Amino acid sequence: MKITAAVLALFLSAFAAPTLAIGPEFSAELIFPLEDWHNHGSCIVECPNGDLLVCWFHGSGERKSDDVVIRGARKIKSTGKWTKPFLMADTPGLPDTNCCMIIDPRKRLWLLWPTIQANTWESALMKYKISTTYMQPDGEPPIWNVMKVLHAKPGDDFQDKVEKAAKTYLSSLDIPELLAPQVELWREHITQQAGDKLTRRLGWFTRAHPYILDDNTMLVGLYSDGFSFSLVARTNDWGKTWEFSDPIVGGGNIQPSFARKKNGTLVAYMRDNGPPPKRVLVSESDDGGKTWSTVYDHATLPNPGAGLEVANLNDGDWICIYNDTENGRHSLAISISDDEGATWKWTRHLELKPPGKGSFHYPSIVQGANGMLHTSYSYFVPTPEGERKSIKYATFNKDWILAGDTGKDK
Repeated sequence: MKITAAVLALFLSAFAAPTLAIGPEFSAELIFPLEDWHNHGSCIVECPNGDLLVCWFHGSGERKSDDVVIRGARKIKSTGKWTKPFLMADTPGLPDTNCCMIIDPRKRLWLLWPTIQANTWESALMKYKISTTYMQPDGEPPIWNVMKVLHAKPGDDFQDKVEKAAKTYLSSLDIPELLAPQVELWREHITQQAGDKLTRRLGWFTRAHPYILDDNTMLVGLYSDGFSFSLVARTNDWGKTWEFSDPIVGGGNIQPSFARKKNGTLVAYMRDNGPPPKRVLVSESDDGGKTWSTVYDHATLPNPGAGLEVANLNDGDWICIYNDTENGRHSLAISISDDEGATWKWTRHLELKPPGKGSFHYPSIVQGANGMLHTSYSYFVPTPEGERKSIKYATFNKDWILAGDTGKDK
């Protein structure tokens, strides 16, 4: 019998590995059991070996509690299980909060966070650690090779830039005459603050993932509760030196997260700490994060004054994880945009509860090497014994988001 190429192909296909169906995939779990300790502000990264690493801050409170430390846990790929929480950073007797991480092109792990020196956000001092040993098979904590202070030092012209940016921002708004005196007091206040050398150098700290440009310049989004606006720290020599962007001045735009358009424009999405209407606040940069456009409200993304993240997906679409309300953190959504953030056509909820039935917030998201999406977020729920807290992890694919909400989500 003569075996043709077509027959041979059919024969071999019978023994080939089965084709996996493409469809929604989702799973979720708490990284550790609910407890009455405060666990908040997580960040997630995928390690080069496929493990997942999450950090968060843990203690009896936040900036006013001197027992707050940075904890972490790793999901070992080979076992599929999370390690017990371990210590990532601790400044004895001072609160360590608002941590974030990134793994750089050299496969080094960076942990960045502020130490709160006087129990006020305005006294935050930024620090960072770098590790080359963080994927031990037994799940041990990272071994740190470097620890430094990230001294925020905006230029001597910072006051002039703040004043100019504030005037430009205010001129873009339709301000009721009744509010004009209050708005002018705000402008004068932040301009005066910017003129004080100590005030403009303290109180800047992190929330969302840093961003690395094609030329290996790393951008670290910073914000100040004192100024209630944002700034970007930039390094092109992996932390040997730092420079700082022009201030991103708006009405309470803090905690910047970054995505990039195909034309190279950087876009920062920020939490709205200002007056209603509450929206995700946006600014853009055409020079690698050195200068930024006037802050504006996103037309369709609400924000209740809570952290969010935006990111580029491998296929060119954008993803945003955020609380999709103007009031409350009981609803946590994932949205996808196919037009670089202009519109967000697809949304699905990770959490969707009635107000008062839980807070699900400060999310972090990363896309893994295999295309799966991984997120961590603060998970606070009421119980008969009082509010209990953990960090929740969820993993899903893009098809799960595109499928939209179902009754199970609610």
